[in-house]
Amino acid sequence: MGAPSQSTADKKATRDAYGEALVELGASRQDIVVLDADLSGSTKTADFKKKYPERFFNVGVAEQNLVGHAAGLALSGFVPFASSFAMFLSGRAWEVVRNSVVYPKLNVKLVASHGGITVGEDGASHQCIEDFAIMRVIPEMTVICPSDFNETKQVIHAIADYKGPVYVRVGRPAIPVIERENYKFQIGKAEVMSEGKDVCIIANGVMVNEAMIAVGLLKEKGISASLLNMATIKPLDRDAIIAKAKECGAIVTCEEHNVIGGLGSAVSELLSEEYPVPVIKVGMKDTFGKSGTWSGLLDYFGLRAKDVVSHVEIAISKKKK
Repeated sequence: MGAPSQSTADKKATRDAYGEALVELGASRQDIVVLDADLSGSTKTADFKKKYPERFFNVGVAEQNLVGHAAGLALSGFVPFASSFAMFLSGRAWEVVRNSVVYPKLNVKLVASHGGITVGEDGASHQCIEDFAIMRVIPEMTVICPSDFNETKQVIHAIADYKGPVYVRVGRPAIPVIERENYKFQIGKAEVMSEGKDVCIIANGVMVNEAMIAVGLLKEKGISASLLNMATIKPLDRDAIIAKAKECGAIVTCEEHNVIGGLGSAVSELLSEEYPVPVIKVGMKDTFGKSGTWSGLLDYFGLRAKDVVSHVEIAISKKKK
C-alpha cells in the first residue's frame, strides 16, 4: 500500500461528510434518527431532515433536552445521532451526557460540529478546545476526531454499527482530502501514515494534514519520522503507541485542542506507565482562542507544519543517549 498523500485540489469539510453519511444511513436503516439544537444548517443534519423529515427532531436551543431526547429514543430501540456545536454539546450538556447516556450505556451518538479554533470568526466563546478532555474523562465513553472528509464518512458508518455511547468531533472549514488506498477506519486503531525511526508524530483532526507536511519537511532535514493518525482518542491504540515509542524513542502529539487533557495527555498517561520516552505536545498552550480566520488562527497559535518540525527537534534532543 502506498503512503497517503494530500489531494492537490480536493478540500472538503468533515461536517459535510457527516451530513452525507447520515443520508446514506437513513436510506439503509429505519432505526436511525437525528436530533439537532436549531443548528442543522451548520451541523449539516439538515441534509437528513430534507430526506427523512419524520425521523428528524429539532429540539430548539436546549442542549440538555437534546441529549435527554436522544437517550429516550435510544431506550425505545432507535439509534439517535444528536448534534450541536462542540462547545454546547460537550460543555452545556455534560451532566446529561454523563448521567443519562453514558452511565446507563445507551446507544447514543453525539456528533459535535465546530470544534477547535478553526471555528474562526465565531471567537473564543465558540472555539471548543476542551471537548476531548471532558468527554474522555467519562468512564466507558468513546471519543473520536477524524482527519478528513473520507475518514469522517467511515467513522459515522462505524459508530452506527457500534453499540454504546460515542462522541465525535467534526469541523467547519474545508480541509485537504487525504488520498488513501484500502484504508478502513476501525474504532481504537491507529492508521500508520508513514514509517520512520527518529521520532513518531501522533496526530488527529485537522492536525493530520499539518503533520503530513511536517514529515516531508523533516525528511529534507535528514530526520526520519513515523506518523500515526490517532482518530480514536479513547480507547487509544495502546499497542501502536508503545511499539512506536520503543522504535523511535520520542513522541510528538498534534491536536487542535488544549495540550492539557486531550490526545497529548492520553499518550503521556499511557507511556509514563508502560514505556517512558519524551512526549512533546503541539496544541493550544492552555490559552483561549481569538476571533480570526481559521487559517490565520492556526498560524497564530503555532499549529502549522513548521511548528511540528520545531517540536520534533525538541523531542529528539530529549531522547535518551
